[in-house]
Amino acid sequence: MSETAVVELKNVTLSYENRTVLEDVSFKLHNGEFVYLIGPTGIGKSSFLKLLYRDVIPDRGTVRVTDYPVNKISMREIPMLRRRLGIVFQDFQLLEDRNVHDNVAFALQVTGEKPRFIKQRVLEVLTQVGLSHRRKHMPKDLSGGERQRVVIARALANEPRILLADEPSGNLDPRATKEIMELLRQINNRGMAVLMVTHDYAIVKKYPARTVRLVKGDIQELVWKGDKLIPA
Repeated sequence: MSETAVVELKNVTLSYENRTVLEDVSFKLHNGEFVYLIGPTGIGKSSFLKLLYRDVIPDRGTVRVTDYPVNKISMREIPMLRRRLGIVFQDFQLLEDRNVHDNVAFALQVTGEKPRFIKQRVLEVLTQVGLSHRRKHMPKDLSGGERQRVVIARALANEPRILLADEPSGNLDPRATKEIMELLRQINNRGMAVLMVTHDYAIVKKYPARTVRLVKGDIQELVWKGDKLIPA
């Protein structure tokens, strides 16, 4: 893990949907680091991620992702910012009328890549997630775990610096959850920073990494003490 911060929040306050989600929060995600962001459902974890890909803007403070001052960039710079981020959603958000190959290819087509490169890159990332043999299948023919692997492949297509995973195991059975977590750890071990939102403490315990908790508008660093996570 590098000491270089690829995500940095400084004194950020965010009000969203008529409530304060963050209040004077500072946070860093370093290059190559794996971090869990935990907290109960509805506390604002997804809103935290939205700050990073400029879906919401803080009321105060600064947000930086790689070399982008997120809350100061122009609208035309937002697509370039989002290419630095791979985003994995809980509810997959696949295009149901396109096969696996074309779902992943879409992420490259919208950035104007050439067809020859797209074909090569799609095969690379599908191989990485173990789905090259399923590239012609439609989403409806896949299991939940396979669908989530397609989402991860799509997130990796543009070679992002950071992977944001929003409850990636939320709709999966235990076996698929294990496969997805092992895949995310492999991706991290290759040097990519991963910020994973979850409310599943069992995952955090089984696959230990730095853990922070969103509570009452603040972010707390946590450590394991026995079977409990407590403030560091």
